[in-house]
Amino acid sequence: MLQPFHLAIPVDDLSAARAFYGDLMGCAEGRSSDQWIDYDFFGHQLVTHVAPKSGEHRNDVDGKAVPVPHFGVVLAWDDWHALADKLTAAGCEFVIEPGIRFQGLAGEQATFFLYDPASNALEFKAFKDPSQLFAV
Repeated sequence: MLQPFHLAIPVDDLSAARAFYGDLMGCAEGRSSDQWIDYDFFGHQLVTHVAPKSGEHRNDVDGKAVPVPHFGVVLAWDDWHALADKLTAAGCEFVIEPGIRFQGLAGEQATFFLYDPASNALEFKAFKDPSQLFAV
């Protein structure tokens, strides 16, 4: 059984975080205070803490400028497409548009990147063949 991860990230506006993670992304809200909110992030515990913003860097991956740091989740193929369609229909601005990376190579994957309201970078990916998750 895969154990859920716990990740705490900085946000500068809890209301905007609630609208993004709760309303738009559909993550169930758990415990909260006026300084933080727990979310069920696709079976993992994500906590948004009020904190100042920090800088960002980018690295080239398969010809795309990938934001660093970033976090995300590997979804089932159909779930990834459903989320990409939902976010596109909602008018989300993507850092890297939904598409296929490493096409025809080991580790071929569907991926997209976007920012939450506090400028935390998120990546969502899926593999048609889940055994390719750690392919080299």
